[in-house]
Amino acid sequence: MGRMKFIIGGVLILAAVVYLIASSTQANAEYFMTIDELKARGSGVIGKNLRVSGAVIGDTIQYDPQTLTLTFEVAHVPGDNKEVDAEGGLAAVLHAAVVDPNRSRIKVVYVGPKPDLLKNEAQAIMTGQLSADGVFHADELLLKCPTKYQEAVPSQTGG
Repeated sequence: MGRMKFIIGGVLILAAVVYLIASSTQANAEYFMTIDELKARGSGVIGKNLRVSGAVIGDTIQYDPQTLTLTFEVAHVPGDNKEVDAEGGLAAVLHAAVVDPNRSRIKVVYVGPKPDLLKNEAQAIMTGQLSADGVFHADELLLKCPTKYQEAVPSQTGG
C-alpha cells in the first residue's frame, strides 16, 4: 500500500513537470510575431502581452529626453531564418524592409533611455501591448545591428 502511494505521487509530480514544460514552451512559441502576423490577428491581440520583431525605420525615430519617450516605426521582416538566409542574410533583409514603402509598418512607443543601437535598419524585438489605435507600447526593447557586429569582429593578425 505504501509503495502504491509513492508510485502515484511520483506519477503526479512527473505529470505536473511535463505540463509546466509544455505550457511554457507553447506560450513562448506563440510569443514572437512579425508585423504582418500582428496585423493579420487584428483586434484579437489588443491589450495582450506580445513579442514583435521588425526593422527600425531611421527617419521616424523621435526621442524626448524630458519625458524619456521614444517613438519610431518598424517595418515587417520575415520571422523564418530560412527565408532570411534565402533573401541574403539579416542585413539585406532589414535594408529591403526599410526601403520598401509597401511593407507593413507599425508605430512603437517606448518610455526609457534611448538605446545606443537604435538606428536605421536595426532589428527591434519588442515586448509590450498593442493599443486599439494600432500603436505598439513596448515595455522591453532589444536591438540587433548586424553591421555593428560585423565591424566589431577583430581582424586576425599573425604574431
